[in-house]
Amino acid sequence: MLKVVAWVAASIGIVLLALILYTVVARGLSAWSLSFFTQPTPADPMRKGGGVANAVLGTLMITGFAAGLGIPAGFLAGVYLAEIGRTNRWATTVRLVANVLVGVPSIIIGIFAYALLVKPLGHFSGYAGGFALGVIMLPVMARTAEDILNLVPNELRESALALGAPRWRATFGVVVRAARSGLVTGALLALVRVSGETAPLLFTALNSPFWTKNLGGPTPNLTVTIFNFALSPFKNWQEIAWGAALLIIVAVLGLNIVARLLFERGKEW
Repeated sequence: MLKVVAWVAASIGIVLLALILYTVVARGLSAWSLSFFTQPTPADPMRKGGGVANAVLGTLMITGFAAGLGIPAGFLAGVYLAEIGRTNRWATTVRLVANVLVGVPSIIIGIFAYALLVKPLGHFSGYAGGFALGVIMLPVMARTAEDILNLVPNELRESALALGAPRWRATFGVVVRAARSGLVTGALLALVRVSGETAPLLFTALNSPFWTKNLGGPTPNLTVTIFNFALSPFKNWQEIAWGAALLIIVAVLGLNIVARLLFERGKEW
């Protein structure tokens, strides 16, 4: 009986996912064109054409800044939890905080970044958006890195230490190297985690219809563009929103596939 219920639930989930994909592909693919990938978002809703090139660039800049903050910090936290702290009181506290942060709604992180960076400075910025996304990425990377490092056999650690290697060299030169495929997978999963976030960017980076050269002011991005355009009554903006939604889905699915392939390859060692 339980197997039947599980099979029915899985089938419903697959059907709903297929329906979502079909709808987004059917309505978003028609918006894809050369101009869609090369022109900025149209500021005038009555003007035909336009694209999301500036939003793609802004998203890459914000995500890159977030990755530079969250992934290294999360990696080092994972190394501490798996190799140094293990079961001491501080490591238990860090692990608890990481678990709590993973489950915190992203809008809370956005409000936190707004209160910390946007309100005191008096303006929205891509840096604030990158900071918010980096905070979301940090616990994901930390918990994934800890789990991956715990899979490395203890014999590798003991062999390195027995040969006279200091603890830090055994950790980073042997253990981390052995788990590098899994750690890259964790970094990709952290990127996937923030790739569709809208709420934190509404409070921090906001949006812009212009090209951006830095993250010092309101920064164009895909998710907020979709939010604004999808809710508008203008057909041209709605078409662009569907095309941008399809672009995000393709990017997320691509990152998930790459992460799965790297994880399977990492098992071979």
